Amino acid sequence: MSKEKINKTNAMRILDSRKVKYEIITYESNDGKIDGISVAHKIGLDESHVFKTLVAQGTSKELYVFVIPVAEELNLKEAAIIVGEKKVEMIHVKDIMKYTGYLRGGCSPIGQKREYKTFIHESARKLDFIIISAGKIGQQIKINPNDLINIVKGKFIFLIK
Repeated sequence: MSKEKINKTNAMRILDSRKVKYEIITYESNDGKIDGISVAHKIGLDESHVFKTLVAQGTSKELYVFVIPVAEELNLKEAAIIVGEKKVEMIHVKDIMKYTGYLRGGCSPIGQKREYKTFIHESARKLDFIIISAGKIGQQIKINPNDLINIVKGKFIFLIK
């Protein structure tokens, strides 16, 4: 982690208030490479430990949050079955801030504008820690997946293609 002062994000404030252990990991984002695979390489961790937060909307207009490894793709058909929808689609990039309060590339599953049903890929359960966005481009949170599941009231489930 760099020595710069960290301005706490909503996700960090929630973790602090619930006394959940986590670490902040920062990375350089001026090069514009903020996709999950680039971030994994920048912070020197295997891609299997770095997770991205995806927000999808069902035909009912309900929103769902899916947290999956950065190198994987969400299986939308499987996701629809899991959430009991006929179909789910990713929300438009322009709507990420409106629904979550976070920017694309800095969307954390913790501390979104509303508490959406959240699903974390099963592979996280086997890991001692995972890396998720801290809610700001250039900042990540290292957290125990069981702590994350409790904070977001989520479920572990198989979600990828």
